[in-house]
This record gives sequence, structure tokens and C-alpha cells, in this order.
Amino acid sequence: MESLKKHAEKLRFAIVGGANTALDFGLLFLFVALGLNSIGANYLSTGIAFIFSFFANKSFTFRSKGGNVRKQFLLFIVVTIFGLWVIQPVVILGVTAALAAFSLNESAVLFIAKLVATLASLVWNYLFYSKLVFKKGEK
Repeated sequence: MESLKKHAEKLRFAIVGGANTALDFGLLFLFVALGLNSIGANYLSTGIAFIFSFFANKSFTFRSKGGNVRKQFLLFIVVTIFGLWVIQPVVILGVTAALAAFSLNESAVLFIAKLVATLASLVWNYLFYSKLVFKKGEK
């Protein structure tokens, strides 16, 4: 029970991350099906998902009741955009190139690449959200 309390914030982050990831993946594959290339679709899907993510993380994950919301939102945008629009595309391109030799289905390659990119950005986001955006003691 003590371990659960100790890691409650991380568990809440995982729940929000799961919901946000489902939204992001769903939109990504919808936009690709509608004809957008994978990188453009990724920018769009992550852009929509990060707006949901701010409000869910602020209120549910980090239970941030105070602080300067404008400052939090600006920092959140900077951290998230770097994670999603710099880290993710680099990882997607790298994983896609690494999987090219395996003759996998294009959708499978995109799924694997997006999954690895999402994991990379989730680690980045948690570290910076908890230490910078929604700092404890900021009322």
C-alpha cells in the first residue's frame, strides 16, 4: 500500500498518458487514412492531444491547483512540443530507417516507430512536467 502511495503520481501520469496516447494514435491513423503523410499527420495528432494532456495532467496527474496557469501552459507547450515535434519525428524516422531491411508492412512500421517515439516523449514529458511545469509547492 505504501508503494502505491509513493508512486500514485506516476500511476496517474500513466493513466492520462494511456488516454492521451490512444487519442494521438487514433487521430494519427485517421489522418494517414485521409491521405496525410505520416510526419504531417503526427504533427496534427500530437497537437490536438497535447491540449487534452495539459488539462488532464494539471488537474488529475499533478493535482496542481495553484501557480500561474499562463506560465504553466507556456512551459507545458515548450516541453511538449519539443518532445512531440522534435523527439518523436527523429525517433520515427530513425526507427523507420532501422526497420527498412525487414520488409514489414508500412502500417506495422509506422505503429512500431510511433510506439517507440511515444515512449521516448513520455519519459521526457514526465521528467519536465514534474520538475518544471507543475512544481510542488507552487500555489
